[in-house]
Amino acid sequence: MARLKAYVGLLKDWNARHNLVSKASLDEVWQRHLLDSAQLAPLVPAAAKTLADLGSGAGFPGLVLAVLLQGRVKVTLFEATRKKAEFLRTVTERLGLTVHVSNKRIEKAPARAPFDVITARACAPLPKLLEYAQHFAAPHTVYLFLKGQNVGAELTEARKSWRMNVRQHPSVTHPFGAILEVRELRYVR
Repeated sequence: MARLKAYVGLLKDWNARHNLVSKASLDEVWQRHLLDSAQLAPLVPAAAKTLADLGSGAGFPGLVLAVLLQGRVKVTLFEATRKKAEFLRTVTERLGLTVHVSNKRIEKAPARAPFDVITARACAPLPKLLEYAQHFAAPHTVYLFLKGQNVGAELTEARKSWRMNVRQHPSVTHPFGAILEVRELRYVR
């Protein structure tokens, strides 16, 4: 809890200068950002050793998961915006976390060993997100994506090019939100 409180303090401080998240959302930071991110933790498989967060922004959900799963899972945060990547590095340093921050666009990040889990929140519509994620995945990879009220339309569009096993979990933070748990992803078009 102390690490999460320190994270929120740093977020508020940096946000005053760099607009990492909307000013209005800071009033509800615990529910809107931290709890929203934390609800993924129980869905991370016990055997998972690595996790990639795509389009990390201010660290949601990847940095929250790094705090909650510290020591159990190696986390890599992908963030293209330099200032946001600097913020992520500062937070991980101050909190004593071992997290890798990659300051590259997802589609230009170098190939690496596949991740066991890939997460994203407010990164891209599902078809594009799956395209990004496939470059970091293996057949066993589990994808955990926080999605909003357009989740049905995004799934319909994604299924035109992708075959996948999808389990939809209700969000605990938003009545129209959902968590997509995707497995066995393969491109078919």
